[in-house]
Amino acid sequence: MDLPRLLVLTDRSQLHLGRSLARTVAECVSAGATHVVVRELDETELARTALAAACEAAGASVIAAHTPLYGCVGVHLPLGAPVPADLPFGRSCHTADEVRAAAVEGASWVTLGPFASTESKPGYEPVDRAVYDAAAEVGIRVYALGGVTPDNVADAIAAGADGVAVMGSVMRAEDPAAVVGALLDVLGEAPW
Repeated sequence: MDLPRLLVLTDRSQLHLGRSLARTVAECVSAGATHVVVRELDETELARTALAAACEAAGASVIAAHTPLYGCVGVHLPLGAPVPADLPFGRSCHTADEVRAAAVEGASWVTLGPFASTESKPGYEPVDRAVYDAAAEVGIRVYALGGVTPDNVADAIAAGADGVAVMGSVMRAEDPAAVVGALLDVLGEAPW
């Protein structure tokens, strides 16, 4: 599985007033996002599968959060969730030890965060930059997650992240395509 430098995570509860999730995803894809992590964990599997299909129709590869969905190219799992037998997977991590454990179990990528203060997880302290350095030595793709914006994406890469996973900065944006474009201007568009 080719992994991009940018993952866009969905969260309809954070959408800018009046925006639909399908429109937001389509605009992100038109701006260059290639992979979308379909969350919407409070929705039925049928509704999540329909959203995944809309993402695919817009041109995105879909990574499903927590449980595989029809047509997804991978699944992003919380710590402790069972590993799928037939799909690439990633893990949500907060420490270097969790990153190491994910690598041992065969994860293709991890998210590590929060990178910075974030409205999505108030009260969580940002992960120390030394944790990104340690995670980079594990040999697994590390995405900075949490509080990532166009203003600090270069700092995330400098800290040792391979790429970024964004939710709030895109979902809350009045112009999500502009945010994706600004992120990709720093990251570059090609998989590494």
